[in-house]
This record gives sequence, structure tokens and C-alpha cells, in this order.
Amino acid sequence: MRYWMKAAALLVLSAAGVLSLAQQASKIQSASGSQSNAASPHEFVGAATCATCHEAEASGFASNPHTKLSLEHGGTGATCESCHGPGKAHIDGGGDKTKIFTFATASAKEADEKCLDCHSGQHVNFEKSAHAESGVSCVSCHTIHHSSTKAQLLKASEPSLCFQCHSEQKAQFNMPFHHRINEGLMKCSDCHDPHGTFEKKQLRATAEQNAICTRCHTETAGPFVYEHPVVRTEGCLSCHSPHGSPNARLLNISNTNSLCLQCHTDINNVAAHGFRGAVSPTGPAHSQISTEVACTNCHTQIHGSNASNVYFK
Repeated sequence: MRYWMKAAALLVLSAAGVLSLAQQASKIQSASGSQSNAASPHEFVGAATCATCHEAEASGFASNPHTKLSLEHGGTGATCESCHGPGKAHIDGGGDKTKIFTFATASAKEADEKCLDCHSGQHVNFEKSAHAESGVSCVSCHTIHHSSTKAQLLKASEPSLCFQCHSEQKAQFNMPFHHRINEGLMKCSDCHDPHGTFEKKQLRATAEQNAICTRCHTETAGPFVYEHPVVRTEGCLSCHSPHGSPNARLLNISNTNSLCLQCHTDINNVAAHGFRGAVSPTGPAHSQISTEVACTNCHTQIHGSNASNVYFK
């Protein structure tokens, strides 16, 4: 008797669990249907019908990632009408463009919303990115039907695509010393996320602010026993221009001593009097006349040291 009571209790609990899951599934399906498929099924005509008029767009669509998704999901994935909306009214109106969604005439916000219906998971920060705030939409950089790049459906490859807007950075990369973007050894997106981050300049978000640089420049990463405070508090960009510079070390100011004197102003007491090897009222220092030896000839471990609190070694 006790056995049958336990069995009956388990049956009731199982039934309740199935009902609960069914109710949740119904809610999810209902919400999804109301969002992405508000139109009734008979308003959709199918990609083959679209191709009868839009031959140019359809010709390269076989290799498009969106079409591949459609094939992978048994024909229920991304097709023409997934992005442009149902096409029946458009056809019945003799190709009336007002009866269908077109990216060419849509605002940047409308185009972004359409793309983010599917891509919001990968680009959760896009709406607050510098590109979105400036009205640069997804279709400003990406092309849906035809692409000159195999990855990301970009309208042009990097850095040419980025340089269309970022002309100042293009000029910097043409300076005598620069990160090798033009040579194809690096890409803008190695350091920047065009879809937005919480960092300034859309730098790829990292737990440690200098990690973007130290990923390649490992010798400067530390941690050090004696850290150069400016490296920790203001970061690499306080001294370096990452895109390009007349200086071989990509320094913001070509003359090393002038760069150091922006913070180490106590040495100016010596520099003003032109003392060579003299002792300053505020401490020992050498003349900072531009013809003299650079600071880094002695302070060689300027990013940090494990042996010297003045970064000699």
C-alpha cells in the first residue's frame, strides 16, 4: 500500500512538472512569434520567388552565411524575408518598395534593430558604441548579399574599410614608425572592437588596462617590484602613440628627455642652469639639454624594475 502511495505521488509531481514546462514553452513560443513573425504565414512568398526579380542579389547568395543557416535548419533559417519581411504585399504592389523593409532607405537605428534581432548575443554593447552613437549602422560596414571578404561579410577588408572614416589614423599609420597595419601583420580589430566595449576608443575590454599592449609587448607586462607609477595609473598611452610616431619607440614626443620632463619637473632646476653632472637642489640629476644623453640611457628599465627603484636595472 505504501509503495502505491509513493508511486501515485511521483506521478502527480511528474505531471505537474510536464505541465509547467509546457506552459513555459508556450510562453516562449508566443513571445517569439509575436516578435519575429507578427505577419501571418500566407504573407510570405519564399526566397525562390524573390530571386525571380532580384537576380543580382540571389546570384551570390548560395555561399552566403545567411543562406547556409537556412539550409542547416531545414529551410526555416535566415532567408530573404527573415530580414526584409513578408513579400506578398510587395509583389502584389508591383514591386512597391514601401511595402517591404529595405536597408537602403531605413534609418541607421532601424537597420541595426533588424540585424540585432539575431546578432544581439554577439554584440551586446553595440547600441552604446561610438559607431552606433554616430549613426554608423551595421550595413555601413557589412554587406548582406555580396562581400569582398570571406569573413564577417565586410564591404572591404581591413584597414581600408576603417580608413574610409578614420583618415587621421590612416595618416598616423603612414608615419616612419608605426604598428604594421598597412603591411597586413596586424588588423585594427586586433585592438579595437568595432561593435563597442566599455573602454575608451572601443578598445577590447580587458581586466587590466594595459593588457591590449602587453599581449604582444610581454617584456613590459610585469608585475615589477618597483613599478613606474604612470604605467599603472595612466597606462601605455601616456607615453606612446599606438598608431604611429616619428619616434622609433612610438613616443608621443620624439625627444625622450622632453617627454620625461612632463612629469619630472624637479629636474628643470638643473636644465635651466645648464649644469653638467651637477647636483640639483631637489636631488641628483644631469643636464637635460637636448644634446646631452637621454634619460633612458641610464634608466633603462623605464616600464618597471625588480632591482632598482630608479629603474637603472
